[in-house]
Amino acid sequence: MAKSSPSGTVLHVGPEAAGRTLAAFLRERLGDASWSRVHRLVRGRHVLVHGNVATDAARRLKSGEVVKVLETAAARPPRADDVRIVHLDEAVVVVDKPAGLTTTRHAEERDWPARRRQVQPTLDELLPAVIRRVGESRARRARGTPPRRVAPVRAVHRIDRETSGLLVFARSVPAERILAEQFRAHTTHRRYLALCVGRVETGTIVSSLVRDRGDGRRGSSDDGSGKRSVTHVRPLEHFGDDYTLVECRLETGRTHQIRIHMAESGHPVCGERVYSAPRGAAVEDRSQAPRVALHAAELGFVHPVSGAEMRFQSPWPEDLARLVKRLRGLAAGRRGSAGRAPPRPPAGEEGR
Repeated sequence: MAKSSPSGTVLHVGPEAAGRTLAAFLRERLGDASWSRVHRLVRGRHVLVHGNVATDAARRLKSGEVVKVLETAAARPPRADDVRIVHLDEAVVVVDKPAGLTTTRHAEERDWPARRRQVQPTLDELLPAVIRRVGESRARRARGTPPRRVAPVRAVHRIDRETSGLLVFARSVPAERILAEQFRAHTTHRRYLALCVGRVETGTIVSSLVRDRGDGRRGSSDDGSGKRSVTHVRPLEHFGDDYTLVECRLETGRTHQIRIHMAESGHPVCGERVYSAPRGAAVEDRSQAPRVALHAAELGFVHPVSGAEMRFQSPWPEDLARLVKRLRGLAAGRRGSAGRAPPRPPAGEEGR
């Protein structure tokens, strides 16, 4: 059944629609809309699948997915110009990823033709062009020869599409092997900032994460099966009892670990659409977060060639800084303390 909201129409994909293309699903559920109208909606960025803009009308849907048809087109996806290189040398490249960009292509997409890939490229596909641009700029300043060709980068870890912040890619096979081993051994430094629902207190979350908790989604197992996962949580600022700006330090780095751990603790990350609070917990997110409010703020590792300790920081992004400002104002209003300045996060956390 289709549900209308102020911003669009929400459609749920049931078992009977699993495997159908997005175009065929929309054509049927939008009252036998024409093929041309459906393709215009998709090309025009009016369709979301599970909160992400869907630009491929031939995409096969899965049971349980949520399709939303927007009245107003979604913002354009990040481009190469939006990708900021923090550090570049012959062995590694450290990148500040904007939200809305997938780190690498999913396995089922790797055999797509180039035309389909170009509709929404991934970060690893964009990076060679960005590296070449940086190399050309350096060559001009040094009056040297610009690089003729930039080899593909090699992903050693990932962050979610909606998560912003720091990633490192290897630029050679030996560097990839050494960096990957550091991530497997959990010797890297990874610090995230997140806005979460409710009043979060200091603590450590330990669980065993499995790929399917019983409903097709990742989560913690009750029987101890799965991979041990540890997240250290510390509040940086409380916005009354409604929201908290938290620091999450990863002792392990499982897929969606922070999002799962915070949701299962009863404090889902603002903007979360996949993982929810435990059954029976009265948790409602009214933050109006523009995306999953999670940012990879610090990254540290040992350089695979020099052996030097590398540490990088990324400022709190502007979209989430606006959200913090709004929540801070709402909390101050509820306290009725217009003349008293509310507490602020540590210097450098909020961005400009």
